[in-house]
Amino acid sequence: MADAADLLAVLQHGDSFFPSGAISFSWGLETLHADGAVTTAETLSRFVRGQIEQRWACCDRPALAWAHRAGDDLDAVAAVDGELEALALPAELRSGSRRAGAALLGVHARLGGGRAAAYRERVLDDGDVAHLRAVGHLALVQGLVLGAAGLTENGAAAVSAHALATGLAGAGLRLGIVGHLDAQRILAGLRPTLARLLETPPPARLSSFSPQADIAMMRHERQSPRLFAN
Repeated sequence: MADAADLLAVLQHGDSFFPSGAISFSWGLETLHADGAVTTAETLSRFVRGQIEQRWACCDRPALAWAHRAGDDLDAVAAVDGELEALALPAELRSGSRRAGAALLGVHARLGGGRAAAYRERVLDDGDVAHLRAVGHLALVQGLVLGAAGLTENGAAAVSAHALATGLAGAGLRLGIVGHLDAQRILAGLRPTLARLLETPPPARLSSFSPQADIAMMRHERQSPRLFAN
């Protein structure tokens, strides 16, 4: 029954029905599509896989894991938050991650999460990043609030990876790159990769290497018209 309860919790928090606040982000995809670099199901699949392997697995996942393990040690959580801030070079990557993290914190605070409410106060009230300000980046908030909600570390990581993959596939759908069936094929094709990553311990250090997406987000600031926030 405990396994069933954990599965149901993963399904609830990983469902697009849950108000995670990340629906307005494309993480550089909108600019790459406008450039003609991502225009088919195949190129979208490669983009999603690259974001999972080169950003989520080596940066978001270890940050999530550290926040999950830190529990109520919010100073330790805030220190990792500052590291995520330093690693996010594009302004739209930083602002998008903060906005999505703030939305998730707000939802869990209103649902009765004491840890979420306490960390949200730090995001709203504390000083600058150099003094361990709680910036509230998404991956770290996911580890914090999903751990408090009772999900295992791997369950929280699965929710995070699934949310990123479906968010990118959904962005491709809204941009007209793919239809619903191709979006589902992309997600199904990604499943073995996600399973392999989830079975592997997270890296000991944060790192990220997705220069094409990073540059696309930097250029997106001046792109017009724009459907997404990044």
